[in-house]
Amino acid sequence: MLDYRHHTFLVLYRIGSYTKAAQVLNLTQPAVSQHIKALETHYGCPLFTYANKTLIPTEQGRLLYEFASRISADSDILTEKLRQKELSRPQLRFGATLSIGQYIMPAILQQVLTENPAASISMRVENTQHLLEELEEGEIQFALIEGLFDKTAYHAELFALEPFIGVCSAHSPLAEGVVSLEELTSSRLIVRERGSGTREILEHLLHGLNLSVDSFAQVTEIGNMEAIKRLVKEDLGITFLYQAVAQKELACGELRKLTVAGLEVRRELNFVFLKDSQHAEDFLTWFHTFRAGYSRL
Repeated sequence: MLDYRHHTFLVLYRIGSYTKAAQVLNLTQPAVSQHIKALETHYGCPLFTYANKTLIPTEQGRLLYEFASRISADSDILTEKLRQKELSRPQLRFGATLSIGQYIMPAILQQVLTENPAASISMRVENTQHLLEELEEGEIQFALIEGLFDKTAYHAELFALEPFIGVCSAHSPLAEGVVSLEELTSSRLIVRERGSGTREILEHLLHGLNLSVDSFAQVTEIGNMEAIKRLVKEDLGITFLYQAVAQKELACGELRKLTVAGLEVRRELNFVFLKDSQHAEDFLTWFHTFRAGYSRL
């Protein structure tokens, strides 16, 4: 368990402002400064520095944050377990990016709840960055992520390799034959908003081919995948997504998979939790449970 000074440090690290940290903690700004000074004296090193009037963690500060955030999250999970009346009743708080949470996890959770009817499950659906922040703050225990992130900063297990495909309307002339990616750029691209995992994967893919989202004739951004699929079904554009997201529409013929020359892509879906967590064994048990459910889809 961390003391109050470490809690102050965590809040300051995440907010990046002594004034705002004091407001969140309901402390005076000098009190926040005293807590940080006490930690710096204890560890014998500076934890923050200023660059262009911006508070920047030192290398030692980043190391302490990695340790303290893990201890804080582990302590919260332990407290939650100890307060349970029945320790055998699983309590899950996890997150998933939109494609996974909306199109893959429901069927897996159906299997999990059938086999574990007493389980208490909370799943948050957010973008990759928000999930990583919630992981570090102890709001969730683990996350299933489709986007790009720094694997060296977390414990990551490969959950699946999911096909990442282009789709068009069944009525589109693009539905027949093989097309090049360059030919597709004359189409309207309908895409998720910046920061979404699907958008990041597409941008990374295009960058590797010396293209970008702006290479397309028209671009429409929509933050809802169901709306995107509806517009594509009406032949108002094309999109790129995980195959699982459009499985139903592909099966019934409302959407068609684009056959793009030289483009066969499978992207990683990762199961992520904090490095060196004391609860790693529990998390890995759920990883294997979820993965077994995915294999049966």
